Amino acid sequence: MSGLNEDTLELATVDYFRALGYSYAHGPEIAPDGGAPERESYGQVVLVGRLRNALGRINPRVSAEAIEEAIRKVTRPDSPSLIVNNRAFHRMLTDGVDVSWRENGRERHGKAWLIERDPAKPNENEFLVVNQFTVIEDKRNRRPDVVVFVNGLPLAVIELKNPAEEQTTIRHAYNQLLTYKTDIPSLFAFNEVLVISDGFAAREGTLTAGWDRFQPWRTIDGEDLASAGAVQLEVLVKGVFERQRFLDYVLNFIAFEDNGKEIAKKAAAYHQYWAVNKAVECTVAASRPQGDRRIGVVWHTQGSGKSLSMAFYGGKIIKHPAMENPTLVVITDRNDLDEQLFGTFSVNRDLLRQKPEQADSREHLKNLLRVASGGVVFTTLQKFEGGDALSERHNIVVIADEAHRSHYGFSAKLDNKSGEVKYGMAKYLRDALPNASFVGFTGTPIELSDKSTPAVFGDYIDKYDILLAVQDGATVPIYYESRLAQLELNEEEKPHIDPEFEEITEGEEEEEKHKLKTKWAALEAMVGTEKRIGLVAQDLVDHFEKRAEAMQGKGMVVCMSRRICVEMYNAITKLRPGWHAEDDATGAIKIVMSGSASDDPSWQPHFRTKAAREAIAKRFKAAGDPLQLVIVRDMWLTGFDCPSLHTMYLDKPMTGHNLMQAIARVNRVFNDKPGGLVVDYLGIADALKRALHTYTTSGGQGDSRSGAGRQGHDGEVRGRA
Repeated sequence: MSGLNEDTLELATVDYFRALGYSYAHGPEIAPDGGAPERESYGQVVLVGRLRNALGRINPRVSAEAIEEAIRKVTRPDSPSLIVNNRAFHRMLTDGVDVSWRENGRERHGKAWLIERDPAKPNENEFLVVNQFTVIEDKRNRRPDVVVFVNGLPLAVIELKNPAEEQTTIRHAYNQLLTYKTDIPSLFAFNEVLVISDGFAAREGTLTAGWDRFQPWRTIDGEDLASAGAVQLEVLVKGVFERQRFLDYVLNFIAFEDNGKEIAKKAAAYHQYWAVNKAVECTVAASRPQGDRRIGVVWHTQGSGKSLSMAFYGGKIIKHPAMENPTLVVITDRNDLDEQLFGTFSVNRDLLRQKPEQADSREHLKNLLRVASGGVVFTTLQKFEGGDALSERHNIVVIADEAHRSHYGFSAKLDNKSGEVKYGMAKYLRDALPNASFVGFTGTPIELSDKSTPAVFGDYIDKYDILLAVQDGATVPIYYESRLAQLELNEEEKPHIDPEFEEITEGEEEEEKHKLKTKWAALEAMVGTEKRIGLVAQDLVDHFEKRAEAMQGKGMVVCMSRRICVEMYNAITKLRPGWHAEDDATGAIKIVMSGSASDDPSWQPHFRTKAAREAIAKRFKAAGDPLQLVIVRDMWLTGFDCPSLHTMYLDKPMTGHNLMQAIARVNRVFNDKPGGLVVDYLGIADALKRALHTYTTSGGQGDSRSGAGRQGHDGEVRGRA
């Protein structure tokens, strides 16, 4: 594609679409004053004649009167808000348009469908690509480069920039779309996909997506990634806009997250789209009478949209005819994770066509599962322990979030103290739902001989690792910095982590757990000395203030006990009194941890209700809020999404998937954030290398190419994690 300018790029784009079977029309030709006009005015953005013909083909049993009613409803948005109009149109696209008509003297009610959704009828829908499509609105004249129509509806807009102009970049194409949305909003009331390109680089996004949320599309067939030298625009057009795939994408992979204050429109990235469709195929196969009920594992690295992928999967599997209106049971192993994932599904309830329910007890769970079909139920794994079967239906799909250690344990184990025979949660879960099928979603795969995620859930369905996520811009790189030397402690004052040390919350035998508790207590005493906490606090404050000067964002401090959390807070606020505030609505630093009335009185001011913790979370997630630092022990280390969080100060021993989940809090994309930083005050370098080794042995690419495993002269990991 040498010698490209914007005109030849435009024609090349049109040719990509024509190769996919799209019809073509030149914008000026179908304009109101063109040679073959299809628009009554330059303000009309829907090709009404094509829409009318398509509705007649797709809805042969609906009267002409009702077709006209549907056209009126579609073409006359009734809100001053563009995103509200866009959401209303999307609902008509996915759910049909409610219409009524008279037949044989009686009033009838039904749906007029805007798109023929049956893949066996590919020619019922009309696909058209138009270039130079001029729109005039409120005397503002704008001409998008390429508009993609389905049945006369302008579902996609592509803005191109001249690749020969060095000063013009793909960012300018994005800025151009922002201008269009302001000047000609009527065109974007119908928009589903936005594309920007300079001929080589190409990104796609949605109506509300910021610049940092426009992402590449790197595969045409979902199997092979395009080479580095491939023309990204060609890959994107052929990967997204293949006719049946585009309809599937529009109908099943676009969500409107509504938190009551604002609506965010989101569309699946390429790794989400292909993984969900593969998972749906595996689900249908595994849930058949001859299936083994193990659907498989989707491993998508932390921060790459796993929760939204689960929502897309849920929405599509609910609609699949072979599943006969299934019940989805979404399982986590902790209450805070249950709340977070339930929140994601709740704000995306349009995808599910129903309101998710949250089980608050085993009995409540049993009642929710008594239905003959349907339903989306959230629960924690512990509610399945003991008891009889809760449901024996075959069309129950269990979706396990962070599918690993807590889901193992089919074999019996003898408790040496009580003499009881106990099993792991895997057996109890399958006893409760003996005919259900199981799928695991995880960002941190476990591949150990006795604790293998695929052994419980089935083979990997799809993998999307650290390196790919960073290359795609789905996450930012994570950098590691050791600050041990800055503490200036004598050797006997430094805490040393046992190489075999594991966290005590991983379900070990009681005797071993007691040993670990003893080790934990000894380490906690050394980590939590007054001198050391003071040194860490001073270094942390100095370090964070320098970070804050360089970039906007937040920091998180991870301590190994609640006592240390409180004393660290006191030490930091002693250095910076202005950061403290009694009121949760103000102040620059807070502790987020659980507690009870029987705990130390000095800790009580830091215990909060669920609602109060949610208010703190909202403050922390708001980039412009003065709350800059939070101190945590366990909370917010998994499932918590704060894009502006750029620095994590680790002062707690962590290993394996717990460590990987924790440091992934800083890998979210936010504005021009170049990366996240993990600051180590305890010496977790070896644990980090061991955790990353899990990724390489599991088939991921998070190896030394992304900086993992590089060592400085002092033997500590440096650079990217």
